[in-house]
Amino acid sequence: MIDSFLMIGQSNMAGRGYTKEVPPIFDEHIKMQRNGLWQIMSEPINFDRPSAGVGLAASFAASWRMDNPQHEIGLIPCADGGTSLDDWAVTGALFENAISQSRLAQRTSTIKGILWHQGESDCSPEKANQYQEKLSVIIDVLRKELHIQEVPLIIGGLGDYLADGIFGPYFTSYPLINKDLEDFAQTTKNCYFVTAKGLTPNPDHIHFNALSQRILGVRYYKAFRDLQHIPVPLNDEEGVLAKIYNRPYTKTEKIKLLEHEFALGIIESKDYLDHLTALNQG
Repeated sequence: MIDSFLMIGQSNMAGRGYTKEVPPIFDEHIKMQRNGLWQIMSEPINFDRPSAGVGLAASFAASWRMDNPQHEIGLIPCADGGTSLDDWAVTGALFENAISQSRLAQRTSTIKGILWHQGESDCSPEKANQYQEKLSVIIDVLRKELHIQEVPLIIGGLGDYLADGIFGPYFTSYPLINKDLEDFAQTTKNCYFVTAKGLTPNPDHIHFNALSQRILGVRYYKAFRDLQHIPVPLNDEEGVLAKIYNRPYTKTEKIKLLEHEFALGIIESKDYLDHLTALNQG
């Protein structure tokens, strides 16, 4: 059985990092759910908008793989950009979709964790006053519906850059949400908080850039693996990413990448057959 992880929240969970800014992560044993089936992961994993890009889940999964080289991991993408906790209410479409997708995944996998990142759409004093209560209801019902009461829930802080961009006036209360997220993790069983300290944004000053998403994924995995909060940046985040990027491709992965290039018209049929023959003879 695949070990799977549910991805929920808003755009910084879905990922808006620019793919051109970081090396790709490609591993035949990292899967993502599409149409109820497992496919080899490619980014964007969580294609909620045409602007979807690099998120934290790829480096989370790749970090998991380094500790579990003989096993497969599956990602269940259900995040949706621009959504508030009210949009994630138990009676709403987003919540029901997450339940539905997770139940499909549970046919062929065991959900081992929940990855949550959300809060930008609730950055007001009024919403902050209700944030922990609303989040608690969502998570409690989600766990009960899926029978995953004991799996770790990893939640991440909002970027400290939010108030500095062109939309800064909308995010002046972001420290209140960060405090709510941290307090929630400290007082909720099987929940761990991950800091966003030191992470940097895209030019919009709303979304983590691609490198920051990669780093955030490493932090999320550390919190999951060690069942502990991550209140400050880790010592060797870049080193972990270097190990992920430098992992040699397997023969199967090389063939899959070659097929992808051919399907997109990047290489001609003769070159495709020549490369494929060389790989099969190698």
